[in-house]
Amino acid sequence: MTTSHIRPRPTSNLPVIANFDSAHLTIGAGVAIFHLATSRVVVCYHSKEKYWFLPKGRRDAGEDSGTGAEREGFEESGYRNRLLPIPLRHRQPQAHNSDAAVSSFAKEPIWTQLMPLTRSTQYMLFWYIAETLPPEIEQSLSEKSNQANGAYMAPPSYPETMTLAERIDLDKMLAPVRHENTGVNEEEALFESHLLSIDEAQRKLSGTIMADVVRSGWEQIQTRMELEQNSRPS
Repeated sequence: MTTSHIRPRPTSNLPVIANFDSAHLTIGAGVAIFHLATSRVVVCYHSKEKYWFLPKGRRDAGEDSGTGAEREGFEESGYRNRLLPIPLRHRQPQAHNSDAAVSSFAKEPIWTQLMPLTRSTQYMLFWYIAETLPPEIEQSLSEKSNQANGAYMAPPSYPETMTLAERIDLDKMLAPVRHENTGVNEEEALFESHLLSIDEAQRKLSGTIMADVVRSGWEQIQTRMELEQNSRPS
């Protein structure tokens, strides 16, 4: 991957103190959806306003932010997806009194943004890393959705014991399915979505934090692949 056009990696801002009641805070989630088998990522394009972006939106009331990211990713791009565990550095503790083995991979936000939504309302946006679904799961969810009059169907989580190499084998050289008319309003009906190379996606998103969501996400995916390859019995 060539990177001569890529700007220096952004750095986190200094911590801030701010307080917002529920009437003045909107929480959203966005997602970079990777097709692992072809090293591409889903990028959306606003056909009227003429700009490129990663799918994102407000989470529903009572909805987990990660689940909201998957749903918004599907609604705005047409690609079903699920969060992908990656070897991400983060500050969240492991669950206490849990018998589950501690994983080296996590599904935490890779970036978080704080932006004014209006003059009096704050927007907090979490960015996640995800993958397109294996063909069998894609087909199963599509059938269930059709039986439920097109209702959104949340995907199963990525299997804890599945390596990325094993996951890629499941695609069987098939391109991921892009569903039409998944937007929920007139604005989203104007969105197009494209599977782009990692390099091209960064060019389209240059100058935004979304470019680094793609870059950092892909780097973490590559790191996971290397870790799994190195841990295989010789």
